Amino acid sequence: MLHQRIEHMWWNTKRKPNPVLSALSGVYALVAKFDQQQRLKHAVKPPVPIISVGNITVGGSGKTPFVVWLAAELKQRGFSPVLLSRGDGANNQTPHRVSDYSKAHEVGDEAVLLHRLSGCPVIAGRDRVAGAQVGAEYGDILILDDGFQYRQLERVCDIVLVPSEGVGNGALLPAGPLREPVSALALADVIVRTGYSGFKPLSRHKEWLWSAKAGLLRDWNSQGDFLLEASRPVHLVTGIARPGRAVVDLKALGYDVGEFSRFADHHAYSRSDVQTLLETRGTIVTTAKDAVKLLPLWPEDLPLWVLEQKTEAEAGLADAIVALCRTDSGTP
Repeated sequence: MLHQRIEHMWWNTKRKPNPVLSALSGVYALVAKFDQQQRLKHAVKPPVPIISVGNITVGGSGKTPFVVWLAAELKQRGFSPVLLSRGDGANNQTPHRVSDYSKAHEVGDEAVLLHRLSGCPVIAGRDRVAGAQVGAEYGDILILDDGFQYRQLERVCDIVLVPSEGVGNGALLPAGPLREPVSALALADVIVRTGYSGFKPLSRHKEWLWSAKAGLLRDWNSQGDFLLEASRPVHLVTGIARPGRAVVDLKALGYDVGEFSRFADHHAYSRSDVQTLLETRGTIVTTAKDAVKLLPLWPEDLPLWVLEQKTEAEAGLADAIVALCRTDSGTP
């Protein structure tokens, strides 16, 4: 409930932030600025070019599906991309390649999901400078997931994702959702608004449109097709930053979200959690990010319905990114 109240405050553009939290935001700004200056002083050039995909707001901007989309676009253009993940939700300082046998608690839920969806080598580890060295052994271009604030690595293209809703109340953490001031967008090479059209531009840059929309419900326990009747009530299970989007997507597909189990972002599911969920009424439906953690604990004879996504990009976005990379890296 506290998390929901904070989220509501962050994205409420009609009320000023709490004065105490605003004062703390000033402290955060000083610490963050010092940290970035130190990172820039020790920035290193990786063995192969890096594209950074990041944001300036906390969570929920669509980085994971965007990275999967970008990797596919690069492969179509002859590149061999490797994905670098910090491994949120795990404690893996030393980077290593994610495999079919890697568990979310070992390498992070997003790293497992990137491996499953992209078909690309994925390197997970908190030391992403070392991760870049490892990743260079497997491809010719690196995609740094959640990398905008990680300026220890030089990059040929900085992509910043901003939700179509904008930047909430415009305040820095903890009074608002911003990890950096809006002025930091001047450092970006490409700004992508993830959502629907009709947004208010935040910069003088061209702001490209890209979205991840509801696709199919698929049983990841059997890889079956869309078989769940829309008339049946579903029980939504999420442990993501902005679960309201999943509710909207399911309703848009015609499903009745009868029950909703909401866990914190990057929640580590336990056998006890799964047992409790199985005792509830309604057909369990979850997100792909949650499914990679639930699946190892899920009964083999029961379906695990996953809300998959389909992506749409404004024409020319992928070519604009590739052009920047080739110009900066000298690639013909």
